[in-house]
Amino acid sequence: MKVLRGPLDTWDAGVSSMVVTIGVYDGVHVGHHTVFDTMRSPADGLPLGVLTFDVHPVALLAPERVPPLLTSMEQKLEQFEAAGIDVVGIMTFDESLSSMRAEPFVTEIVYGAMAASHVVVGRDFRFGYQREGDLAVLEGMGMQLGFGVTGLELRAESGAAVSSSRIRGTIANGDVATAAELLGRPFALRGPVAASGGGARTGIRTAHVAVDHRMVQPAPGVYAARASVSGEQLSAAVNVGVRPTFGPGDREHVEVHLLDVDRELTGVPVDVAFIDRIRNEKRFHNEEELAMQIQKDIEVARRVLQS
Repeated sequence: MKVLRGPLDTWDAGVSSMVVTIGVYDGVHVGHHTVFDTMRSPADGLPLGVLTFDVHPVALLAPERVPPLLTSMEQKLEQFEAAGIDVVGIMTFDESLSSMRAEPFVTEIVYGAMAASHVVVGRDFRFGYQREGDLAVLEGMGMQLGFGVTGLELRAESGAAVSSSRIRGTIANGDVATAAELLGRPFALRGPVAASGGGARTGIRTAHVAVDHRMVQPAPGVYAARASVSGEQLSAAVNVGVRPTFGPGDREHVEVHLLDVDRELTGVPVDVAFIDRIRNEKRFHNEEELAMQIQKDIEVARRVLQS
């Protein structure tokens, strides 16, 4: 998969034409995969391209309302490649791009830099300065420039509407099982282990994963999860929260306990894929009571992951 970054005049897709889709593509969820599947119909052997942004546009336009992310750029690119995308153009969303009118956006970027011969987008797709461009504008420009346009409703196989904002809501509420259905895979947080061997108080080794603060985090509580460590998939119980038993806290932690493996993980990158929620976070009277509950949580997590 070829990834284009930086100034547009340096982009070289290496092809004369391709089928292109445009969007933030946060989460790369099942609705997005409907777009990818649809792109293959008009492609007829042509490469598939995604035109996306280095940051969520709201981060510049209304930073106080920027949503937490479902996927980092690294995760997003991995999902694009797994879906069979050939070219990804990552635009720098800055003042210049935010003020670009709809027509030059299409002629210079979509048709020019990305060599679009057909464009597939969601029906509510908007683009250009103050979101002036819509599907009808894109279709009109396609007729002028000679590329086709397909507009889609983004839905799951069940017929339910799918959106990144809906998935963020399910995760924030702790419903990671529903989020997995909408994503087409479990929601995962990624980060290096900042500290490992934190079982001095409870006798149960945990690893603190330093996740990106821009990512959405599941509601505080305990989860059954899969931890990917150096390519190995391991069963885990995960606590998300402020660890209230050890005193008042104001910063959420992601603490991972590997069920069947005891190893030092400090500095090791870990992917934590959330499978199901076991219980809410709560404060215990002492460390012994907490340790007993953790043992119960581990057994529940084991049953969930074996089912």
